[in-house]
Order: sequence, then C-alpha cells, then structure tokens
Amino acid sequence: MKTIRSICVYCGSSPGINGLYLKAGHVLGRSIAEAGLRLVYGGGTKGIMGAVADGAYRAGGKITGIIPRFLVNKEATESALDRFDEILVTENMHERKHAMFEKSDAFVALPGGIGTLEEIVEIMTWAQLGNHRKPIVFGNVAGFWNPMLALIDHMKDQGFVHTSHLVKPLVIDKPEAIVAAILAEGAAVDTPTTGVQSVIDKM
Repeated sequence: MKTIRSICVYCGSSPGINGLYLKAGHVLGRSIAEAGLRLVYGGGTKGIMGAVADGAYRAGGKITGIIPRFLVNKEATESALDRFDEILVTENMHERKHAMFEKSDAFVALPGGIGTLEEIVEIMTWAQLGNHRKPIVFGNVAGFWNPMLALIDHMKDQGFVHTSHLVKPLVIDKPEAIVAAILAEGAAVDTPTTGVQSVIDKM
C-alpha cells in the first residue's frame, strides 16, 4: 500500500481556449485540499497552473510551488507566491522536475502545452524503466488527451512499448473524480524504494 500525501499537477501556464480547462484546475486543486493532501505544482500563478493553486488555497490546502528562477516573473508574481506555505526556487528546469518528483506521491496531467507533455512523458518513462510505481493520471478534460492516448496505443501496436505493464496511466474525464481514483490506486500499489536519480544522472 502506498500512502498518498501529495499530488503533483502538471498543466499549462496559459488558460487555453476552453473555459472547462480553468474550471477543471480549480476543481482539482480544491479536491486535493479537501482530501487533506498537499498540492505540488510548477509554481505559476497564471493560466491553469494558477487555477489549480487558487482552488487549493481557497480550500485551505497546503501548497508546494517549485519554479525555476528565470520563470518567477514570467509565470508568476512574487506577491502571489507569498500566499503559499512552501516555495522552492530552482536554478533550472532539470532541478525543478527532480524536486517535483521527489516531493510527490502521484502525478496528474491536466491540459497544457509542450512543457506539460514533456513532464508527464518523462514520468511515464521512469515508470517504464521500473524506477517508480506512483499513480499517473491523464485528466482528460473535454477529451484533451485523446490524441496522446491514441499515440501511446499506436506505439504499443507497433512494438515500441515493451514494458507496457509498467506504464498504466489512469484516464479520468471528470476532474472531481481524480483524487478518489489516485487514492484507490495508491491503496493497490507498493512503491519500490529505488528512486529516479540513476535515470536522471544518465540524462
């Protein structure tokens, strides 16, 4: 059994064109806080990132924002970041991703851009290599991740995913159902003690 104490959310620093994306961010952030869990996220206070953090903050949740120094004034404002109980400023994206992994017991990808895609794919890669068994969720708001999920299936069909049994992301359409799904998954998973440092060192 894996005790879930924190959930990392990857998502866009922009709002996107569908209002459902921002709403999903608020709902997920609130759900994390109401479950007594800590939100770990990229530290932005704009777009969907900001919505997730605001949802958790308004519900009295604990928030860890992890942001590279060069993005502090681009994706956030220092006054907004002061609301959260833990802010980590890293020197680069590499350190940020490592810190987010280490501080999180599960991962959720809400709609976002190339950065969001890169982050969740890296987490799936580490799972494929057998370096963690933390729950992974695609928050498939309005079918946003359907093309990505189809691509993963295509990769499997073409013989390029040889350890698919280690990569089983949950696909949840409704943001209000994500936390419950993660807690259920955590109850069924025994996470090994080996971390991702060996993988990171080879990057």
